[in-house]
Amino acid sequence: MGILPDFGNLFFTLGAFVVALSIIVAVHEYGHYIVGRWSGIHAEVFSLGFGPVLLSRVDRRGTRWQVALLPFGGYVKFLGDANAASSAADETVMAHLSSDQKRHTMHGAPLWARAATIFAGPAFNFLFSIVVFAGFIVWQGLPADTPRVGAVHPMPGINELREGDLITAVDGHPVAELVDFYRLAESIEPAPSVPYTVERDGRSLTVQAPHPVPARAASITLNSAARDAGMQPGDVILSVDGQPVHAFSQLPPMVAAADGAPVALEVWREGEVLSLTLTPRRTDLPLPDGGFETRWLIGLTSGTFFDHPRRSVSPLESVPMAVGEIGGIVSNSISGLYHMVTGAISTCNLSGPVGIATTSGAMASDGIDSFIWFIAVLSTAVGLLNLFPIPILDGGHLVFHAYEALAGRPPSDRVLNVLMTVGLVLLGAMMLFALGNDLLC
Repeated sequence: MGILPDFGNLFFTLGAFVVALSIIVAVHEYGHYIVGRWSGIHAEVFSLGFGPVLLSRVDRRGTRWQVALLPFGGYVKFLGDANAASSAADETVMAHLSSDQKRHTMHGAPLWARAATIFAGPAFNFLFSIVVFAGFIVWQGLPADTPRVGAVHPMPGINELREGDLITAVDGHPVAELVDFYRLAESIEPAPSVPYTVERDGRSLTVQAPHPVPARAASITLNSAARDAGMQPGDVILSVDGQPVHAFSQLPPMVAAADGAPVALEVWREGEVLSLTLTPRRTDLPLPDGGFETRWLIGLTSGTFFDHPRRSVSPLESVPMAVGEIGGIVSNSISGLYHMVTGAISTCNLSGPVGIATTSGAMASDGIDSFIWFIAVLSTAVGLLNLFPIPILDGGHLVFHAYEALAGRPPSDRVLNVLMTVGLVLLGAMMLFALGNDLLC
């Protein structure tokens, strides 16, 4: 795959990127706007995009809502601001305002109001992600604890399991709950077929079916060797370099043994056998303890060859799960940055605008649900990035506010100007570095 998709898909990729970015920016800036309004700070302009204005209207509060030509960001300009970053006051404007009017500016409002308004941008990014993740959990439900067979996917070889079967044993080992089924699956030796004891129509039967976790692609990872080779969800790997494969557990050691060299796959897809060649990629994977492990991967996720019946989840139950999802994204992001800085993992793990745009297009092509989930993940990342204590970002402003709370006065204009310049240089360097990764890694 090249740096960008071919011309036929370029506009689709750019369109998906603009949509994703516009939603995230709108959420972020609306957080600044609405909390500022609640705090008594008047917003003069809410802009989605930069540059020449394409559409605009002024609401009854005097705020101009506009869409600008360049859709790669946005801003809220509050009363009295000298610029869209609210980094300095427009002294000419401030000089003509009364004391009561200055209270409605970012620079004349109480410290608590300014801090809340700044923090609201990243907070709304996180809140948006929570709503999306929780909505997915409620919509999709969670697998029921009972090891009952749902829809059965097509597979090569013998497959006598039927939808509705209750699995009571696998390969002679009893199964009581779904967790038992998955724990047992790890210890079952790979074989063309495995005996399952099931309850069906009031009778106990022993049937033959594939390994509980066969070499079937439940999903294809983005920017992976498997995706580049044309593999699709549902594909079943029959052999690797001529060696038969019956279980997913056989794949990691086979791929690792290739040590980065191309591997030849024989793949079953809807009754047809395909020959594919792909080159594993060295990938840094997060570990449960917060570290990273570097492995050769082809980019497949495992799964069973049948679905599990799902139970409904209440909105109240879904929120802690959604918060946990965000916690995992934040934890892995911070850990990844730390390990990149220390040199433990490759800096190629950091993507820039081209990488994000390409991923946006790939997720959009996978379906609207995948695209919405990706937007929520990216929204969490944007919220986290904006909390970094870098001048010009929201986190930098919050550091200035913390200094003001401790010192009893804000930093001097000279110090602010220097720090803002340093922050702009740092942010520009980070973006150039990430763009270099997109082009060179």
